[in-house]
Amino acid sequence: QHEAIHILNNFNINYKEYKNNYYVVDSIEATSALIYNAAKTGVKIFNCISVEDLVIHNNKVTGLVINWTPVHRESLHVDPLIIIAKYTIDSTGHDCELAKTLERKNNVKLNTPTGKVMGERSLSIDEAEKTTIDNTKEIFNGLYVCGMAANGVSGSFRMGPIFGGMLLSGEKVANLIIAKLEN
Repeated sequence: QHEAIHILNNFNINYKEYKNNYYVVDSIEATSALIYNAAKTGVKIFNCISVEDLVIHNNKVTGLVINWTPVHRESLHVDPLIIIAKYTIDSTGHDCELAKTLERKNNVKLNTPTGKVMGERSLSIDEAEKTTIDNTKEIFNGLYVCGMAANGVSGSFRMGPIFGGMLLSGEKVANLIIAKLEN
C-alpha cells in the first residue's frame, strides 16, 4: 500500500501502481533486494538453521540456541550453538515460535492483553495491515515481535496479500531497537 512506498524507494525496488494507492512488485526482486541490502549492512543470514531455545539472563532474552535443521529432522544428538544478542526479534510468522517457546519454558507474563501468546485470528486484510504495525513491540524484556508473529502473539488478524504492513512492521521494530541502543 501507499504507506510503505518509501521502503521500496529506499531499497530501489521497482513497483507499478495497481489501483487506489496499491502497488505491485516483483516478489523475487523485492525479496532479493531486501536480503542483499541487509547483508551489506552486516546482517548474517543462517540458512537451514532451527531455533531450539532462547537464552535467558537476568530475566531478559539475550540470544538464541540454534542447531542445523537436519539435526532436528534426523533426531541426531548434536550439541547446539548459542548466539548472544542485545535484542532478539521473533519474526517467525504465523507460528510465533520464539514467543511460544519463551512462554512454555519460562512461565512468564508477556506484554499482551492476556499475558500469554493469544493466537492468530482469521483473515481480515485491511484490519491486519494496521494491527501488524500496532502489535509490533517488545513483548518481554529483550524479545520483540514483528510481522505475522506480532499479530499471532497479540491475538489479531491474519494478513492478506498486501504486505505493506509487513514492511512497516519491520521498519518499526528496527526503529524501536535503534532507540534502545541509542539510550
